[in-house]
Amino acid sequence: MNETLNEELRALARFAWAHPEPGFRETACSRSQVEFLRAHGFTVTTDIAGTKTGYMAVWGEGKPVLAFLGEFDALYGLQQAADCPMESPLPDQNMGQGCGHHLLGVGAIAAGLRLRELMQEHGLTGQIRIYGCPAEESGSGKAYMARDGVFDDCDAAITWHPSNFHMIATGSSQSCIQCYFRFHGIASHAASAPHLGRSALDAVELMNVGVNYLREHMEDSDRVHYAISNPGGMSPNVVQSFAESRYLVRSTTNPKCQKLYERVKDIARGAALMTGTTLDIIFDEGLSNTIPNFTLESVMDQVFKETGVPVYTEEERAYARQFKDTFPLEGQLSDLPDAASDKARLRESIRTSELCDYYVETTHSDRCEMGSTDVGDVSWVVPTVTANLSCFSYGAGAHSWQWVAQGKSSIAMKGMLCAGEIMAKTGLRLLTSPDLLAKAKEELASRLDGETYVSLIPPEVQPHYYD
Repeated sequence: MNETLNEELRALARFAWAHPEPGFRETACSRSQVEFLRAHGFTVTTDIAGTKTGYMAVWGEGKPVLAFLGEFDALYGLQQAADCPMESPLPDQNMGQGCGHHLLGVGAIAAGLRLRELMQEHGLTGQIRIYGCPAEESGSGKAYMARDGVFDDCDAAITWHPSNFHMIATGSSQSCIQCYFRFHGIASHAASAPHLGRSALDAVELMNVGVNYLREHMEDSDRVHYAISNPGGMSPNVVQSFAESRYLVRSTTNPKCQKLYERVKDIARGAALMTGTTLDIIFDEGLSNTIPNFTLESVMDQVFKETGVPVYTEEERAYARQFKDTFPLEGQLSDLPDAASDKARLRESIRTSELCDYYVETTHSDRCEMGSTDVGDVSWVVPTVTANLSCFSYGAGAHSWQWVAQGKSSIAMKGMLCAGEIMAKTGLRLLTSPDLLAKAKEELASRLDGETYVSLIPPEVQPHYYD
């Protein structure tokens, strides 16, 4: 693409960085992208699957249908000054783009625009869809979209994620359910009439104790996290009549996650019985494990090697070095991507370089990584592949102030535009080799082995947010 269009894309990403918004409330970011895509000849439908800020932009017609997945939500507590190599929260914000989603969404747009150029150049037919997917961090936007059939007629889904490394994402991710446990008790004077009170905070604490005993009897790959989201007040001489905890339950598959969730709910009910309180269980979000697709990974791997990674200037390397030095080297060396096929080379690169400046080859993997993403729900419906592009220095990983600080840098923008090129050329390869698409669909069917996608989100639950 020409430099004028590239600069428009960079400006779109900088706008999203400067307007960090939470899931299902990414109003400014969504609007800016919708207006941009309409101005560039895409037909855009908004409020996809009732998400308010989700959109679908379409160019072309017929088959195949290639989907590019974008995101744009930010994270609470990561309000950081740009380009500052020390933690420096901005006084007028409470959020920041700590996972690079301002780049992710615009990279998907870049991919769609670039693939359109390539299709016109080669005289190809088919349909490009760019999906603006809200609430990946909290809300599971893609899960609602998948549940409502948004991706059912797509032939492949292509996406990417900003990273510290240039590589293909492989392996699975965990299923996840998040919910609130709200205990209701009876307030009383904690000194003169404690016998009249029923402590909701006691129930929260007993539930946490019960879950901690559960940990010995879960699978090693299971995870249960919690936060006390409302302790019931600040006065210790008042028996707390209300208290709330927020739980996140993870396992390697949807059925396992659902079973573990039921065990956690039973513990909560027991805590209510022990304390004489009542309990409300409020479902918040649910997302599915990822189904890897080695066929699409191989296609993208070849494209990645042919395209190459960005070239960095000495100024960019000096910039990156400032941020790398804020994180201990032993920490950087202890957190290598599991699928990297040459870890010795990667360790040497981390020791001697400021940032990843080569393509890290991977080995196809079915291993479940200890994290979750709503891309998993899409992967149950349509063959899906993800590229990781380095947009930040070595050092701190996602959800850090370091990522926020580097989010508008030339390094970040180079990674974003390179991601667009790789995704577009992956799409071109699939358009010109229909046998690869057929093989990817056959692989998905084989992996599902007769299972069909069932969202972890109950049908009565609609897109929402809780402060």
